[in-house]
Amino acid sequence: MPKIASARVIVTSPGRNFVTLKVVCDDGTTGVGDATLNGRELAVASYLADHVVPCLIGRDAHRIEDIWQYLYKGAYWRRGPVTMAAIAAVDMALWDIKGKVAGLPVYQLLGGASRAGCMVYGHANGETIADTIAAALDYQRQGYKAIRLQCGVPGMASTYGVSKDKYFYEPADAELPTENLWSTAKYLRVVPELFAAAREALGWDVHLLHDVHHRLTPIEAARLGKDLEPYRPFWIEDATPAEDQEAFRLIRQHTTTPLAVGEIFSSIWDCKALIENRLIDYIRATVLHAGGITHMRQIASLADLYHVRTGCHGATDLSPVTMAAALHLGLAIPNFGIQEYMRHSDDTDAVFPHGYRFADGMLHPGDAPGLGVHIDETLAAAHPYRRAYLPVNRLEDGTMWSW
Repeated sequence: MPKIASARVIVTSPGRNFVTLKVVCDDGTTGVGDATLNGRELAVASYLADHVVPCLIGRDAHRIEDIWQYLYKGAYWRRGPVTMAAIAAVDMALWDIKGKVAGLPVYQLLGGASRAGCMVYGHANGETIADTIAAALDYQRQGYKAIRLQCGVPGMASTYGVSKDKYFYEPADAELPTENLWSTAKYLRVVPELFAAAREALGWDVHLLHDVHHRLTPIEAARLGKDLEPYRPFWIEDATPAEDQEAFRLIRQHTTTPLAVGEIFSSIWDCKALIENRLIDYIRATVLHAGGITHMRQIASLADLYHVRTGCHGATDLSPVTMAAALHLGLAIPNFGIQEYMRHSDDTDAVFPHGYRFADGMLHPGDAPGLGVHIDETLAAAHPYRRAYLPVNRLEDGTMWSW
């Protein structure tokens, strides 16, 4: 059985910061895991290098579940984004190793494929409704079956989720947090107009999604959901901050628009009540931020009991390692719903060569043994870390609001 001989943390910034754990076994087999926590990358890098890696040396790399429990229960200070991202990196790397030793792609180790591929959605955004519709039509021509719609809010100088480049978007944009202004009233007026224009231009054979970015109160979110019902959105995402899980009950009482939440969740306990009370339709937790393939599979299994499907976060703050892991899991589980897909830059793709591929509106992880993604450490070294923060938002009167 392969024993873990060494592990190292690689921090690189090919257009944005990534933290990668590379585990090396005594037989030469290697595995990689993503440990990126947007805006707090070095916290996870230190957690891994200083506190986790020393505990891995000499352990049987095949004992994935035991190592997961050891890192989770043995730390005493459980959960949280830093801890769970570090555990996830180890978990991904060990699944990668197991697949390579077995000569099989990871999805085969998880029970085999449950579908031909994972349906993904692209991001159509623009300063105006017309700009967003033009971007959405472009995605539709490329074969996307699902498209997220975001547009600028009239009267606001900038809007989170709207980029100048129609394909590549990096919200962590400055060495100190950018402060933007926000108006809920103006936002609530423009989104139904956006969806009305989208249905007229794109028709009804494409799924349309929208991300609220946690910026509404529960009753405001309920109003938006009700206003969008005539346009049959696939979901509205992060309609309100989810620390108060009961808030989703109020939204549920007023609208039949499907609800998705969870990209900032770090464990099954963050979504347990939401799932068991059927307050959401899609769980957006990620393989990276929710403890790896091992723990995300537990979340998916719980969700399956309550007719909740997965819709994992897949922005560019997750490296291609996480995207590959998410696709292997998504291909195998019975209750996969959809996978977010923001394309990485050419520099990122060069640092992380991978085998997953897009066709007919879906991504497939490929059939290479393991995760099917690697890190070019020489190229990674050419892109040193650069401090970068996500923006924050204030209301027009200066009150601090959600990001």
